[in-house]
Amino acid sequence: MKELTKQDKDAIRDALMEYCANYPSQNRASESLNGVSAATVSQIGNGKYLNISDDMFVRIATQIGYSLERWTLHDSQTFARITFAMTDAQSFRNVTWLVGDAGCGKTTAAIEYRRAHRNVFYILCSEDMRKSDFVREIAKQVGAPADGTNLRDILEYAIGMIAFLKNPILIFDEGDKLTDSVFNYFISIYNRLEDKCGIVFLSTDYIKRRIENGIRYNKKGYKEINSRIGRKFFDVSATTEQDVYAICRANGLTDPAEIKRVLREAMQGEYDLRRVKRVIHACKRISEAKKREGGLRE
Repeated sequence: MKELTKQDKDAIRDALMEYCANYPSQNRASESLNGVSAATVSQIGNGKYLNISDDMFVRIATQIGYSLERWTLHDSQTFARITFAMTDAQSFRNVTWLVGDAGCGKTTAAIEYRRAHRNVFYILCSEDMRKSDFVREIAKQVGAPADGTNLRDILEYAIGMIAFLKNPILIFDEGDKLTDSVFNYFISIYNRLEDKCGIVFLSTDYIKRRIENGIRYNKKGYKEINSRIGRKFFDVSATTEQDVYAICRANGLTDPAEIKRVLREAMQGEYDLRRVKRVIHACKRISEAKKREGGLRE
C-alpha cells in the first residue's frame, strides 16, 4: 500500500464527516464502524492526523465506501433506476427487492445513495449470518449498542432509534445469501418497522427461483416474504455498451484504441462493471507509464 498523502487523508476526513452527518452524533457514527473509536473519529474530524496510522485511514475509507482511486460515477439508466427504487422506498416507507446481474452497479449505487442522503443504513449480508449477527449488524449500522447478550433488547433499542428518525431506510445488500432462519426472523423485524422505515434488498435474480421454490414447497416464511415485497421484484436493466463508453470518458480515457479495448473486454465479461473498472485502471496505468518513459528519453 502506498503512503497516504495529506490530500488523501483530507479527502477521507471529508468523506467521514459526510458519513457522520447521517447519524445524530459522531459517537453514534463511530458505533457503526468496526475497530474505529469515537476518539479516532474526533481526531480525524479536527485534522489531527499525527497519531492516526495509514491503515486506520484505509480501514475507515473502506467501511464508509470511499475509494482512494479517483473514480467518477456515470448516471446510467441502471444507476438511475436503482436510485429511483431507493428514493421511493425511503420517501414512502416501502419494501422493495431489487434484482440485477452481478456487476451491474447495485452496490455502488447503494453506497452512493447512502453518501448523498440522510438516515440511510447499509447492511452487507452473508451466508454465515445467524439471527444474532443480523440483529447486531442492524444495530451497529444505526449506531445502537450491539454488544449486549440479550438479542431482544438489542433489537428493541435499534428499532426504537430507527422509528425515531425521519424517513429512515435499511438497505440489505446480497440479501439472497441470508439463510431461511434469518429470513423468518426478518419478518418479525419488518412487522415492527412497517410504515416506519423503508427497506430495500439487493441481489441477483437467483432470489426469484428461491422464492418460487419456497412457495411451491410451502417452506416457512416464503409466502410472508413474497407478500411483504408486494409479490413483485424490481428488475434493473443490464449495463450497455453506451454506458461503458460514457464511463471511459468520465474517467479520463479518451484514446479510441483504449476505449475499444475496454468495450471488447466489457462485452466478453457480460458488461460486468467490476471488470470494466479494472480494465480502465490498467489502460490508464499503461498510458501513465508510457508518458513517464517518454519524459525520461527527452
